Amino acid sequence: MAQGLAKTGRSLMQEITSVSNNKIKEAAKLHQKKYRTESGLFLIEGYKPIFEAFQQKAHIETVYVTKDHIKKFGFITDKLVVVTDAVMEKISTTDTKPEAVAVAEQLKFGTDNIKNKKRIALIENVKDAGNLGTLIRSAAAFSIDAIVLCGDTTDVYNPKVVRSTVGALFKIPVVKADLNEVKKVFPSHKFVATVVNHKDVVKPETIDYKEPFVIMLGSEADGLTKEALKIADIKTTIPISSNTESLNLGVAASILFYISSKINFEMQTN
Repeated sequence: MAQGLAKTGRSLMQEITSVSNNKIKEAAKLHQKKYRTESGLFLIEGYKPIFEAFQQKAHIETVYVTKDHIKKFGFITDKLVVVTDAVMEKISTTDTKPEAVAVAEQLKFGTDNIKNKKRIALIENVKDAGNLGTLIRSAAAFSIDAIVLCGDTTDVYNPKVVRSTVGALFKIPVVKADLNEVKKVFPSHKFVATVVNHKDVVKPETIDYKEPFVIMLGSEADGLTKEALKIADIKTTIPISSNTESLNLGVAASILFYISSKINFEMQTN
């Protein structure tokens, strides 16, 4: 049976057993940015990201799940479609198939949605999907209010990015914009550029994070562009051992986000 109804407890759920099913082929197309852009849809793989998306009221169209894991997704039974292992392997992007794969609508945020936010992370030309996912996850953990993606940064709905955020993507607005637009949207924010081997730098812990700010992070290979450095009010770097060349971008960003949020955490605990 290519498509039918599966009996699960007291209810009947749609079941798809063929990898050639049109719905499955459409879901598999979402591996590619072109189809994500055209459709406005993306994939969420695994229990925790799907549960986080549900909790944050993301619009989930369908959740494809294998029979062994149906009970785990009882919170969203009206969206479940039962599939075989072969079908799950077809729509998943991971080497080890997840419990489920959801098709959801992309979150729609623009600069108007974040213009009143005070704690911003600007990410420029970051192409590594794992790093971008880690940045988003750390930003959400350390109370960054919004993220702006600039330049040739990886698609935030790349499946690897979505997986790497472990659900944090649904807890923080992520906006695509250019540098000039960001400067206009946040005219009173202090723009903090993260740099390496610059003379005019200050230690990150000496910056006043009680004032609105934009922390700017560039790619590991090239750092921030000259255009980004021109709009910077402050330049900072994380001191590291002389026998180490550099930090992973995700690690460096996590440290900076923690330092910027430390005063907020101290105020909450006192």
